[in-house]
Amino acid sequence: MQQTVTEPGGEDLSLAERAYRAIRDRLVMLEIRPGSPINEEQLAQSLGVGRTPVREALKRLQYERLITTYPRRGTFATEVNITDLAHISEVRQELEPLAAAQAARRATVADRANLTALRRELESAHSGRQAAAELMHLDLQVHRAVYAAAHNPYLEDTLVRHDNLATRIWCLFIDRLSDMAGHVEQHGPLIEAIVAGEPDKAAQLARGHVEGFERAIRGAI
Repeated sequence: MQQTVTEPGGEDLSLAERAYRAIRDRLVMLEIRPGSPINEEQLAQSLGVGRTPVREALKRLQYERLITTYPRRGTFATEVNITDLAHISEVRQELEPLAAAQAARRATVADRANLTALRRELESAHSGRQAAAELMHLDLQVHRAVYAAAHNPYLEDTLVRHDNLATRIWCLFIDRLSDMAGHVEQHGPLIEAIVAGEPDKAAQLARGHVEGFERAIRGAI
């Protein structure tokens, strides 16, 4: 039987899933820098797991375009290519509004409570008390909570992967973006629309957020 661990929220995860989530977020947040070699043994030691869970995680991350394997050279964190921004935004501009609208229609009591708690964290972010890395983690949490609340696993999977790629681009230009807190705070009205069950408003706000993200990145280049 595969060993599992329990996350703080009470969710039981296999070691492979835990390794996947941890390595994924290191790649997304550029804690593992683009182009850096991926060392299975070092990752296994740092995560406190064996190499098999890490190897399973890396297979998934290669599919998600976060790592790249070259014959006879090894495995590396994927480079961040700004030319990918238009392609990523094209997908997100269509699917983010859909997910937000479906979340407004389908969110459970637990979903709404989770989103409301994140809304309170956003208020703290707007006050300027959080560092850039914390803001980025909060942004990821909000996006993932909205996708989960849509209760469509295929839509959620697609959007998580594209939001991860978009976040890598954001992290690359983080020092040039003047109003990160303001960008993250834009999620506040979106969360309110979802919790209030207003799908049209939620979709409109989600689309505006994605378009604003692309403009901000292009302005920073």
